[in-house]
Amino acid sequence: MSATSIQKANIDNKLEREKNNLLNLNEALNKSNTNTTNMLTILQSFENRLRKLENTVEPVYNETEMLRRRQENIEKTMVTLDNVLGYYHVGKEVEEFIKEGPHNCGLEKYLSIMDRLVQAHNYFNKHNPTSLELTDVIRVYDDGKEALVIEFRTLLGRHCRPVPPVMVLDMISTDEELQGSDDIQLEHLPEKILTELSLISTWLFNNTKNTEYMKDYTRSRSSMLIKSLQGLKDHMKTSTGNSSISLFSMANSPAAGGKGKTSKDTPARKSVRKMAEAIKRHLSHSFKRRAVITLMQSPFDPGNKRQGSHAELPKEENLDVEVDIYITELSALLKLIQSEAQLMSGIIADKHHRSVFDNIIQEGLDSVIKNGELLAVNAKKSIAKHDFINVLSVFPVLKHLRSIKPEFDLTLEGCATPTRAKLTSLLSTLGSTAAKALEEFALSIKTDPEKASMPKDGTVHELTNRTIIFLEPLQDYADTAGAMLLLHGEQAAPSEAVDPKKSKMRLADYITKTLSALGLNLTIKAETYSDPTLRPVFMLNNYHYILKSLKRSGLLDLIHTWNKDVGQFYEDRINEQKKLYSESWSRVMHYITEVHEPISQQRIQAMENSKLKDKEKQNIKDKFSGFNKELEDILKIQKGYAIPDPELREQMKKDNKDFIIPAFRMFLDKFKRLNFTKNPEKYIKYSVQDVAEVVDKLFDMSA
Repeated sequence: MSATSIQKANIDNKLEREKNNLLNLNEALNKSNTNTTNMLTILQSFENRLRKLENTVEPVYNETEMLRRRQENIEKTMVTLDNVLGYYHVGKEVEEFIKEGPHNCGLEKYLSIMDRLVQAHNYFNKHNPTSLELTDVIRVYDDGKEALVIEFRTLLGRHCRPVPPVMVLDMISTDEELQGSDDIQLEHLPEKILTELSLISTWLFNNTKNTEYMKDYTRSRSSMLIKSLQGLKDHMKTSTGNSSISLFSMANSPAAGGKGKTSKDTPARKSVRKMAEAIKRHLSHSFKRRAVITLMQSPFDPGNKRQGSHAELPKEENLDVEVDIYITELSALLKLIQSEAQLMSGIIADKHHRSVFDNIIQEGLDSVIKNGELLAVNAKKSIAKHDFINVLSVFPVLKHLRSIKPEFDLTLEGCATPTRAKLTSLLSTLGSTAAKALEEFALSIKTDPEKASMPKDGTVHELTNRTIIFLEPLQDYADTAGAMLLLHGEQAAPSEAVDPKKSKMRLADYITKTLSALGLNLTIKAETYSDPTLRPVFMLNNYHYILKSLKRSGLLDLIHTWNKDVGQFYEDRINEQKKLYSESWSRVMHYITEVHEPISQQRIQAMENSKLKDKEKQNIKDKFSGFNKELEDILKIQKGYAIPDPELREQMKKDNKDFIIPAFRMFLDKFKRLNFTKNPEKYIKYSVQDVAEVVDKLFDMSA
């Protein structure tokens, strides 16, 4: 069989198989069509049955829903009818409870009764405003409102107490020993009373237009604020009324009223003791007392007290106490009004917070502001009297007020503009007063009379002393004093242009100019001395005192930020005055250095081996006599001079010895071997040791 025949046979077999497959497919398709037709018939029959069922059930469902709604309406109607019927009798039902008041029947129950009256009032007012029942409800309702206001007032009166001074001081203490302790939170009222006040005020705010309860709250809390501040002032005055500052009496202060609570239970006695020590240290660092300490620490020893100066406490010691109290009062006011703002947040509605808070703090704020203004008035009087030491008390107040003012501004945010402006006005008043004091003081240095209280012994002038006493404490308030000069000086700068660096530079400039004016005035004063030697002694004392005070206090470092040559200037002036003083020894040196008719060493040797001529003897006698006389005159005059600083005094004596004794030793060795007189003790009165002892007697009236 050929290949073609085989291939044809294969194709025929495949064709046969495909025909059989096609027949099978047609049979399956016919069966599927039959099944589809049967299924459609079944579904159509089911749909018809469902439609018939729906038509039968729907009327039943609608009827049932209508019945349910009718039942619901009936029930609502019955409830409403019961409520309405209750409105007609509510006045008589609750009248007895209203008469008993919230205190007797319980506040929550009383408020629920008042809610029933509100509902009855609203119903009759809407549906039957002319009914007698409405009149009855209004009468009982008004009585209930009045009872709530009275209860609110009674709770405040019964439970509000001033904050004890101990608690206030504990709050405001910033001593290092207290910084690590837990913050004190004031509990003005018991928790239960706070809850009741909150419930009453919330109900009155939501249901009435009555604002009497807010007025009661304002009056009560304002009174407590004033009493707390006054109690603090009285307590501090009592505590500082004696030299021992018996602050431990704080432990016995009545704690009735405001209670303190901390996050941990700390023994009250321990807290009070810490606080007492902190306040005691605070009171010991008053500004004017610092000035007195400056005076007491000046380089003068007991044997060289300045003439015309007094190292004693100022007579106005009470002013120190008042300033310390006022600084504490400022901090206390801030803490107390902050606690008032926190207290009222749960009692007064947010809508009225700012207005009520504004009214609460008015009297207390005005009282503190008035005291600050009085301080400024007293300072101005002191300026007019040139009593500048008392004016120094303004600076610690200014510094403290500037430091706490941002916190005050934040606390007073939202209050009326006049309220927020009061502290700003006080700060401006005190600042301008301080700036004027600085300017007037500088002017007083320039215009101090030439011959005013000139010390006869050439010691430090009282003007120099007053200047250092005034300037030295300013270092602690450099930012404040400099800022006041910038803001209120002759060329006032805007507040935004003032920063700590510029403030310190401005103060350094002021101190430099003041010292310059002092130096010029002292130079003029020195010319009033008839004794030319006393002039350099006077200037030396003053220059040395100024420089030593500037170094000791640290003011020199501040001044050097403005002018680095000031320290060297005073060093140069001191050396210059020492040189001028040394000229007073020229008459003594005139004889022992043989300026007049000198005799050579060779001539001396020749004289030892031969008899001296009368002229030569007289020449030697004149030298010794002249030296003796001039040395005694210097001792007589210069032991009355004063060099009050021990170090400077000893240095001046040493310089004198170094200047005189070598020349005198050479002179004495040169002539004591010669037989120029039968009575050598008449002329050779002093040995080298004797001259040294004479020099040691200088600058000492008791010698």
